[in-house]
Formats: sequence, structure tokens, C-alpha cells
Amino acid sequence: MKHSFDALMQEFPMVAILRGVQPDEVVEHTRVLIETGFRLIEVPLNSPDPFTSIRLLQDTFGEQALIGAGTVLTMSQLTQLVATGAGLMVCPHTDVELIKAAKVAGLYAMPGFFTASEAFAALHAGADAVKLFPAEALPTLNVINALGAVIPADTWICPVGGVTPANVEDYLKVGARGFGLGSALYKKGQSVVTTKANAEAFMATWKSYQGVLFSGEGK
Repeated sequence: MKHSFDALMQEFPMVAILRGVQPDEVVEHTRVLIETGFRLIEVPLNSPDPFTSIRLLQDTFGEQALIGAGTVLTMSQLTQLVATGAGLMVCPHTDVELIKAAKVAGLYAMPGFFTASEAFAALHAGADAVKLFPAEALPTLNVINALGAVIPADTWICPVGGVTPANVEDYLKVGARGFGLGSALYKKGQSVVTTKANAEAFMATWKSYQGVLFSGEGK
């Protein structure tokens, strides 16, 4: 099944980042994420045996969610990702050749950027979204607001790093359209119960924001 990245992001624009997850626990954590409403799941490649985890997720949840790898740095890693059948490549940097190769292979690409030049280079290479990373290193609200004046309005600008349920609405109000969720959602070694509670907190924030937006009280 080929998922639509845009459709999934419009439904709930948050990518779950399971950095450090073990293959023997990844299915349990992902199950509660999907039950909560997450549809984009990322296993960073600096996790233990990441391609085993990715393949398990693709085999178990590939019809329900878009599964992918994060921290993709090389063409060799991209080749291994393609072999799992997963559909999403996330990287922390702007590597034009890697983005183009991912698109040729039929994957969605979500590269990192830190400057306007990198954002445009990524988009011109075919990126489906751009992640502002590390978001906590910048006065992010001002940066996103300024980028909105020059980057196409339908661009999925997604802060990653330091995103919490408490600041999601602030990001959305200045033009962020999605997020990558790290330690505020999942930390290595945490329980499935904690993952579920964290996921529900992010979903509640999103639903609250939607309520204000659709009532006409927002932007």
C-alpha cells in the first residue's frame, strides 16, 4: 500500500521518533502510537539494530502507517532502507543527492535544514517536507515566521528538537505545519505506558488547536 504523505500529515502532522528503541520492544510502542492516532513512525539509524526494527514495523503496521528511518546519512543506508519496504527517509541534514536518490527509489524524503538556502535546496531536490533541526538551537518562532514570507505556503515546515505539548500551538501559530517528536514522546528504555501517555498528550494538544482554528478563534 502506498501511503500519501500529504494526507497523513493533514490527518495528524507529527512524526514519532523512536530513537534508541530495541527490536524486541518496537512493535509494542508503535502499537500504542498508532492506536492514539500517529501515522508516521521513524526509527533513527543510531538505534540498536535499526533495520530489524524498521522491517518489523513495516511487516506489522505497513498498511496502517508510513514507516521509515531517521538519521539516514549515506547511500548505503538508503539502499538498506529501501530493502525493508518502508516508505520514509528522514535525515538531519540537507544532502541533495541523498534526497534525489530517495525520491527515485519511491520514498518520501524529509531532510533537515538550518538556513533558508538549505530549505530551498532540499525542496528543489524533491523533499516532501523539511525539518528545522535542531529547532532548540534557534529562536525558532521568529525563524519560522520569517521563512513563511519566502517559502511556498504549502511547504511542510517541521520543527524537530525540543518540541513538547506545551509549545506545539506556538509553533503552529507562526507557520509550522508539522513536527518531529523526540524525547518528549519517547526516550530509550521508557515503558509502553509512558509512551501511550505522552502520545495522548500530543494528540490532545493537536485536537485543542484544531478546535480553536475551526471555530474561527485562531489565526
